[in-house]
Amino acid sequence: MNLDFHERVALVTGASSGIGRASALAFARAGAKVMVADLSESGGSETVALITSAGGEAAFVQTDVSKSSEVRSLIEKIVSRFGRLDFAHNNAGTEGTIASTHDCSEENWDTIIDTNLKGVWLCLKYEIPQMLQQRFGAVVNTSSVAGLVGLKGCPAYAASKHGVIGLTKTAALEYAKTGVRINAVCPGLIRTPMIERQIKGDPKIEASLIAFQPFGRMGTPEEVAATVLWLCSDGASFVTGAALQVDGGLVAQ
Repeated sequence: MNLDFHERVALVTGASSGIGRASALAFARAGAKVMVADLSESGGSETVALITSAGGEAAFVQTDVSKSSEVRSLIEKIVSRFGRLDFAHNNAGTEGTIASTHDCSEENWDTIIDTNLKGVWLCLKYEIPQMLQQRFGAVVNTSSVAGLVGLKGCPAYAASKHGVIGLTKTAALEYAKTGVRINAVCPGLIRTPMIERQIKGDPKIEASLIAFQPFGRMGTPEEVAATVLWLCSDGASFVTGAALQVDGGLVAQ
């Protein structure tokens, strides 16, 4: 498996923390030039600093992936600075507010769908033409185990992540003969700021979540990032349209 990404360029959205930051750092360690995109200027700049301090090359563009003009501008800036776009990890997302289906507000629904699903589609919309010009590219979209099974209290989140898988499969088929591969990862319970917000520092909540894990622990952002890099590598050259679980066996139960 070739994880030498020198002379390659990678984009990671939602890269200010958690899985996105781990993915950006992993691409950089493999030799890729990395464009970091996020709403958080401080978090995104910190990710860039971590990469450059380790000898890598990276830049940051503040981006709201739910806005077409900002995503289009992001891709233009990548090509202007680095000359190409080889890999994209479309990872930006939000969990929104926990509420049952009838209690979920329209505002909450729209925010989650716009970021988690429309945002992935917009990234694909502007990434794919550049990759088609190159006749090479690999995209990994972040779905979730909530894209494979239901999740009580998160109707919009589950709907958005199911949608990401359908979008991934459709795009994978459309571009299968072009040299562009499109896959998804489905993380389970991963120790990220998103999960920490749900735990709220309560050991009992944390223990109750871990109790459902076959491995008896949470996953790490680095474990998801390793899967993202494999899906972009030559080792996954015959893989497209996959929704790969990185969940410690959670949905196998």
